[in-house]
Amino acid sequence: MQQCEFDASHMARALELAARGEGWVEPNPMVGCTIVQNGETVGEGFHQRFGGPHAEIEALQSAGSRATGATVYVTLEPCCHQGKTGPCTKALIAARVARVVIAQLDPNPRVAGRGVAELQRAGITVEVGLLESQAAELCAPYLKLVRTGRPWIIAKWAMTLDGKLATRLGDSRWISCEASRAIVHEIRGRVDGIMVGRATALTDDPLLTARPAGPRKATRIVLDSHASLALTSQLVRTARQTPVLVAVGEQAPSEKRQQLADAGCEVLECPGATSDKRLEWLLDELGRRELTNILVEGGSQLLGSLLDAGQIDEVHAFIAPKLVGGAHAPGPIAGTGLELLANALKLSAPEIVPCGTDVYVRGRVAREDRRSEG
Repeated sequence: MQQCEFDASHMARALELAARGEGWVEPNPMVGCTIVQNGETVGEGFHQRFGGPHAEIEALQSAGSRATGATVYVTLEPCCHQGKTGPCTKALIAARVARVVIAQLDPNPRVAGRGVAELQRAGITVEVGLLESQAAELCAPYLKLVRTGRPWIIAKWAMTLDGKLATRLGDSRWISCEASRAIVHEIRGRVDGIMVGRATALTDDPLLTARPAGPRKATRIVLDSHASLALTSQLVRTARQTPVLVAVGEQAPSEKRQQLADAGCEVLECPGATSDKRLEWLLDELGRRELTNILVEGGSQLLGSLLDAGQIDEVHAFIAPKLVGGAHAPGPIAGTGLELLANALKLSAPEIVPCGTDVYVRGRVAREDRRSEG
């Protein structure tokens, strides 16, 4: 095996390890690391939990003295600052590794090339860019949060074969099959927030929790300009067990705000003269709180506003072999929409798979269509 192929195989393994941290490490990035000495893997590690040891530390502990003179493959530039854990650069230098191969630089201003520079000053050979696109894809939510200050937006909906979210009377339970709903619960268990609009909260009275529970407990977010969320709703009744954030406008009556707060909800006033402006402010605020992944489960107006704003990053759509018809039955995405089909957002390498009796379509919005990261 030639050197480039050898290096790529070990970086691929590091990426495989990194993916194991999904849902456990946010708002930190998923990172994996392998250490190779004389053609043999002598250490492996990945960032397993937020606040826990970084991937490089795990791998160095695994390798022990065999790390001296070895090559380290890591999916993200090693940190060089003191956070919840110590700098990984200092640990690599102390272990006297000979070479560090990095998939991508860390855009975090506290790192951003400084980790590479510190390793090089210590006489360590550093190479950057091996399997960079794969590493960037893995860490896309983290990269968006760092670069734009906003969370990664995952749009989810279930619809009939004729593109309806519900009947003309609003009945939507259940469009998707049990297997599809199980996947949604799995997604809920690894995100930081689950967002719905007021109409969805009113019509569906959802609980919006992961069952069974996943590695994260998502904050349930309701966009409700007038603070009209019913105190008898499942969301409000369970607010003391699982966080509920009600995003209101300045016009929301103080009495209703107080009632929701007394029930255990966080009531957050979002400034802005229009719903779109308030949504933009809310996304910035969620980013300030370091919520990395937000699952948006409806309704069509909210999804439409996010599409119009160029904020949808990933799609999970479940299509059931059912027909309901109706000119007034809602579709999944409203809003203003695009004027030309040529400008339609496209999914990059979408997966289309059977799921019980449904068809499951998932994928990320193609990079060239992500106006939020332009």
